[in-house]
Amino acid sequence: MIAQLTRPSAIPLLREPEAQNPDPTLLHDITWEQLEQLDIILEHTGSRLTYIDGIVEIMAPPSEAHESPKKTVGDLVGVFLRERDIRFYSKGSETQGKKKDGARIEPDECYNIGSKKTIPDLAIEVTVTSGGINKLAIYARLQIPEVWFWEDGTIEVYCLRENELYEKVLQSELIPDIDIELVAEHSRMNDQYDAIKSFTEKIRKNKPDSPA
Repeated sequence: MIAQLTRPSAIPLLREPEAQNPDPTLLHDITWEQLEQLDIILEHTGSRLTYIDGIVEIMAPPSEAHESPKKTVGDLVGVFLRERDIRFYSKGSETQGKKKDGARIEPDECYNIGSKKTIPDLAIEVTVTSGGINKLAIYARLQIPEVWFWEDGTIEVYCLRENELYEKVLQSELIPDIDIELVAEHSRMNDQYDAIKSFTEKIRKNKPDSPA
């Protein structure tokens, strides 16, 4: 079922910050060459750079509040794909986007499903801060077929359509059998080990019968 339509041309490049969350540092009118120089300058700081149309977002090194759900969600997805014998290739936080795109991003997690490809089929973003560049605008430009956004224990799924239209949907189309709410539920568990164990037991219990 389709819940929402999002056209990249109408997506603002920046997100409005929320009072309770710190916003990242933004630099404007930055060329691609200057972006590459920033890469060198900040190489050993652990900072992450996101870029679109001359705007650079500089994020501080990831915190535990970011890394823990990122790892948990990534592990849950990996467990499901392996249990269902779906071939996949994890690309981690591999940088996506080149100068010709005018945009660049490091997904929190990204995957190819079925076979290796130049760009990911699925990107996952974990949001723990507000403000900054609207990452959906970058993913639309890079033609990433599906993007998941995790925030406060919930997951929103966006699928790319023709004419660079994203649709916010209720279920993954790349992995149609995965229960998004079940993934979100287990991502909220305090203990990561228990979360993966519980999720694995549940999907094994609900595994479709093999064909005769």
